[in-house]
Amino acid sequence: MNSKYAGLVLAGLLLITTGCARMNKTSSPSRGGGGGGGKLALMSAIGGSFLASPQRFIAERHTLEVIAPESDLQKSWESAIAFCGTIQCEVLSSSITTRSPNSPPAGTMLLRVAPQDLNKLLDQVQKLGKVAQHVTEREDKTAQVVDTDAKLKNLTAFRDNLRAMLSKPSATVKDLIEIQQQLTETQSQLDSQTMQRKILANETEKTAVEISFRVEKPWGNAGGFAQIWDALRESGAVLGESTASLITVIVAVIPWLILIVPGVWLLRRAWRKLRRNRKISLPPTQPAS
Repeated sequence: MNSKYAGLVLAGLLLITTGCARMNKTSSPSRGGGGGGGKLALMSAIGGSFLASPQRFIAERHTLEVIAPESDLQKSWESAIAFCGTIQCEVLSSSITTRSPNSPPAGTMLLRVAPQDLNKLLDQVQKLGKVAQHVTEREDKTAQVVDTDAKLKNLTAFRDNLRAMLSKPSATVKDLIEIQQQLTETQSQLDSQTMQRKILANETEKTAVEISFRVEKPWGNAGGFAQIWDALRESGAVLGESTASLITVIVAVIPWLILIVPGVWLLRRAWRKLRRNRKISLPPTQPAS
């Protein structure tokens, strides 16, 4: 590539690297306290201007544990999912399990809801049972968002410059090949940063809500009889596991018995024959004179 185009490419790369490094340095919160520490700078390396960005990007998450009667658990779980469809809400995952010998029924779901509809969802959940636990977590994603936005702007400008270089009639074939390779790499980085920005937008523009449904143990405060019943249930489970293990061992040994039993019988028969032959071959003992 001639010096003219090489200089343009190197200048673009330097702008991206310098812009991201300076942005990371200026976007960290001030340690000195006060209102100035809450501002992050969003700068454009291409234009050389810096724009203060007081907007905060917060990822919020709510975790709720709801206790419902066993007869109403599935109905409450379905009602929460149905209500999510009536507001700005999406179901990311959901599951429900029925009662088994070793575990009670339970249900879980993970939702993403618009902030303006969060209170509506929480109010609806409170109607479905007793909210035993409600945990709220918040994570500041401002630095990541500002960093990604700056990279997107720089990469977009660099890509546009490369495209403009391709359209110049003075470019040689070698120049065009090298510019095209650089353009492909830049576009790949731009696509990666675009996907990262979408993920951050999904985390900061909507609130994650995780709801778990469980039933309250009716025998939790029943005293000694509950403990006896619990011990009987556990002993029954242990007996069943032991019986299953014994059956497994017996089934594993049966094929070997087909070989072991005939082998033992043949060995015993050969031993008896050998002893009988030895008795016959021995000379009779002479009586003492």
